[in-house]
Order: sequence, then C-alpha cells, then structure tokens
Amino acid sequence: MVGCDLHEDSMLLKIAVGRGTAETRSVKNTVRGRESMIADLKRRAQEGEGARVVFAYEASGQGFGLYDQLSEAGIECYVLAPTKIARSPRQRKQKTDEKDALQLLELVRGYVLAGNALPAVWIPDPQTRDDRELVRMRVEVGEKVTGVKAQVQSLLKRNALHRPAGLGRGWTRRFWSWLRCELAEPLDPAGSRLGGGGRAALGSLLRELAWLEEEEKRLDEALVGLAWSARYAGAVREMTQLCGVGVLTALVFLTEMGDLSRFGNRRQVGAYLGLVPSSNETGESQDRKGHITHQGSRRVRKVLCQATWARVRHSPEEKAVYERIKSKHPKKKKIAVVASMRRLAIRLWHRGCEAQRGGGGKVPEGAAQAG
Repeated sequence: MVGCDLHEDSMLLKIAVGRGTAETRSVKNTVRGRESMIADLKRRAQEGEGARVVFAYEASGQGFGLYDQLSEAGIECYVLAPTKIARSPRQRKQKTDEKDALQLLELVRGYVLAGNALPAVWIPDPQTRDDRELVRMRVEVGEKVTGVKAQVQSLLKRNALHRPAGLGRGWTRRFWSWLRCELAEPLDPAGSRLGGGGRAALGSLLRELAWLEEEEKRLDEALVGLAWSARYAGAVREMTQLCGVGVLTALVFLTEMGDLSRFGNRRQVGAYLGLVPSSNETGESQDRKGHITHQGSRRVRKVLCQATWARVRHSPEEKAVYERIKSKHPKKKKIAVVASMRRLAIRLWHRGCEAQRGGGGKVPEGAAQAG
C-alpha cells in the first residue's frame, strides 16, 4: 500500500505491507522517476508472491497523468478528494509532505484492511479531459473580459468621469466610441478630461479588451463545433431547449459532470454541485442548516447562476417559482436563487441522461452561437 504526496517536481511515498511499519521513499516527478517507481512497486509485489498494490494520491493541478500511467502498469490507483479528507485544525496548520503521505497511506490501509470507503474522485476519460480544456478556456476568457471591464469602470470613477446621457448602460458601440475618441485617443490631448497617464492606462485596457473579445469569438466557433459533434449533439439540443440555457452552459455542465448516469437521484446531483445546505448537528441537538457547501465545480455553479437569472427575467413560470420561494425568506433572497439553480441543474441532468442513453443527435438548423 502506497500513500503519495505529489508535487510538480517530486513525489514523497509512504510504503507499507499490511500493518507493517511505513517506509519512506522520495522520487523525482519525471518520466524516468515514475518508471523507476513503477518498476520498484512491481518488484515488491513479485517478492510478495504477486501481492496486490494499492496506490493513492490527492487530486491537484497535476491532473490524472500519474493515474493513467499507474493503471496502464496494472497498479490499482485512486485519486482522493482533498476536501473530503478529514483534518483537524492542528493538522491543517502543521502540514508536511511526510504527514500528508502518511495520512494517505492510513486511508489506503483502512480501505484495504477494514473495508472503509475511500474519498476518491471520479476519473474522466481522456476525451472528456480534452473537451474540458476548451470549455474551461472559454469560461476563463469570459471572466477576464468581465475583469477588464471592471477595471475600466474603476478608472472612470477614480477620475470622476461619468457616462454621457443617451449612451445606455451597456458596452454599446457608442460607449466604446466615447471611450476611444473622447478619453483614450482625443483629437486634442490638452482638452481631454484624463491626464497622460490615465489616457495611456485606458488605451491599454481597451486594447486588451478588444483582443479578449476577439478571442471569445474564436473560442465560440470551436465550442459550436464541439457542441454539435456526435458526442454532445443530442444532450446539447435537449438542454438548449430550456429557457436561459445556451451552448456554453450546456457544455460546461456536460464536461464538468461527465457521465451523468453515475448520479442515482436528484439529491446526489445537488450535493455534488454544492447546492445543498451544510448541516450542523449532534446527538443531542436538532439538525441546523447553514450555508450551502460550495463543493463540486465552481464553473457549473457560475453558469447555473447566470442561466437562472435569464430564466427569471424571461420565463413567467420560473419567475413565479422564484418569487414564491423569495416570499418565504424575504430577508434571504439568495435562498430563492440557489433553489432555482438546483431546479435547473436537476432538469439539465434529466435531459442529459435521456440524451446520453439515446445517443447523439442531428445538428439543429441555425445552431451558430455558443452563448
């Protein structure tokens, strides 16, 4: 049994057989280092007359490459969720590589010797991982666009500059023209309401924003191709029939959730997405509900929130449900938003499951947007 504390450049292993004393080994996280580690584990298994090898490490930004390599070598590997591993406040403050690796080893021991459950994450297939790269990049570029727009607004506020009447509230063409012609690149710099430094900063922000918006368009084209591929066409077609749900929302949900059939009921979907209240209870007190757990994918919660507000604005049925829930908690309006998000997630799950069971689908006519 092996507990591994994985880092970008190194891996610290705690290796033990049965209830025996753990042995510590440090391995470089390189191609040669991993191959040497696998060869050593296989040698140990042969010396133990074909003993079972069970390996575990925590999920991180390193991805699932180590899992793939170990699985191909015939080693039983588990990737554990850091948020599901119980740690005391003292353990969280006094973390070391050896302590982390030893804790993972003890979890593996409990699983192998006592049958305890492991807090393992679901491992997506290579194609899903590749699809996630594109979808996540589109989400990140959208967040950068929002961030740059906020910077522009902050710059205007710092310099007491207000949008002229008649330009509307959004980022319209007339607003863009005002920013460029009147502030960033005025015909008469001496008459500009911004100083030289302010004009340079605003010009830089506008150039960055223009590039990001062009990048959004390029990624949207790639998303449309992905959405109407045989892998996703059926589910995307079903999901986008719901008010407020676009191609991007559907793809974020599908790629982040993966195999939808692994969820047995709607409660599991809500819990996986962190849209259920936390529970505070003891054996002597009643169950008290707190804030939502926020576990699971932040990206899915974000697109669900955006789609929910679109549904509340444009669907009388959804607005009525939202208002009914809000009336029960007038001082906590977020409860209504979260409840509506959970309702939408469950509907998407149902439609996605039906589409995945039925296979792909035809590309709808006029499918040309990823928004």
